[in-house]
Amino acid sequence: MANNQFNRKIILTEDGSHTLYVPELDEHYHSIHGAIQESMHVFIQSGLYFIDRLNNISILEVGFGTGLNALLTLFESRKNKLNIAFTSVEKYPITLREIEQLNYRSVLKGSDDDFIKLHDVKWGEHVAIDQRFSINKLECDLVDFFPKEMYHLVYFDAFAPSLQPKLWTEDIFRRIYQSMHKNGVLVTYSAKGFVKRNLKAVGFKVTKIPGPPGKREMIRAIKS
Repeated sequence: MANNQFNRKIILTEDGSHTLYVPELDEHYHSIHGAIQESMHVFIQSGLYFIDRLNNISILEVGFGTGLNALLTLFESRKNKLNIAFTSVEKYPITLREIEQLNYRSVLKGSDDDFIKLHDVKWGEHVAIDQRFSINKLECDLVDFFPKEMYHLVYFDAFAPSLQPKLWTEDIFRRIYQSMHKNGVLVTYSAKGFVKRNLKAVGFKVTKIPGPPGKREMIRAIKS
């Protein structure tokens, strides 16, 4: 069941795709310069395209949010014939009303059924969306999440460190590091200095790379 702790508003971003805005936090789920554009740059192009092309890829996402990252990853699994097991952690699922109002289905052609399927999946159940892509959505706080699987790629898409500092700590990054395969990759939109230091402290090799439109830099970290 969706948690209604936040009062969210649907906002149109510059690339024509929607994001959600939380007035209480003055925070958007995606960049106002383009939700789809940001997700593609940070997670698909800088993450999924960067890792060695494996036959079976295990991905952990911190922050299911609107489901946009999962949707784009599903499309990539089909386009590039990648078998992907996708796990996503989310404390505050969005509501059915919000899901129905988001415009990803019209902006991303052919995504009607896929977008609804991803949101219809019951929390805590590992479900195959098609022959190549499966998803397990976990409704919990990242602080209480202890991975039982090993991951090749991590989409770290929590709210900003200034708003959720407890999610950007050495303890959290260490737990994630230990759950990743050798040469596993973590990508995040943040480029904060203390985030970089915390990632390095637990063993990641950290690089700042060009960010999406509206953001100069982002972080890619590798378990070397």
